[in-house]
Amino acid sequence: LMVGCLRAVGLPARYVSGYLETDPAPGQAKLMGADASHAWASLFVPGAGWVPFDPTNDQIPDQRYIVTAWGRDYGDVAPIKGVVFSEAAAHDLTVSVDVIRR
Repeated sequence: LMVGCLRAVGLPARYVSGYLETDPAPGQAKLMGADASHAWASLFVPGAGWVPFDPTNDQIPDQRYIVTAWGRDYGDVAPIKGVVFSEAAAHDLTVSVDVIRR
């Protein structure tokens, strides 16, 4: 939504996908989206380049954010793409990631 809003007013923006550090440092709250893939936005600022921001957690991404891809929207960076042909009535995919600083 944020990327679309920025573009609607003529600002170049991109969708960023990745992961967040799972275990926060002592005294810090766990970020929303820390146990699964997470997405945030980047705004292009002339002279500064791409400036990331995370509207979900209301902060500027730092070393706790791990970028896996960026693109125009989710379709450009989807972690899994494909088609499933099956006799099953339904299927489910669950992904869980632990990101721990060493």
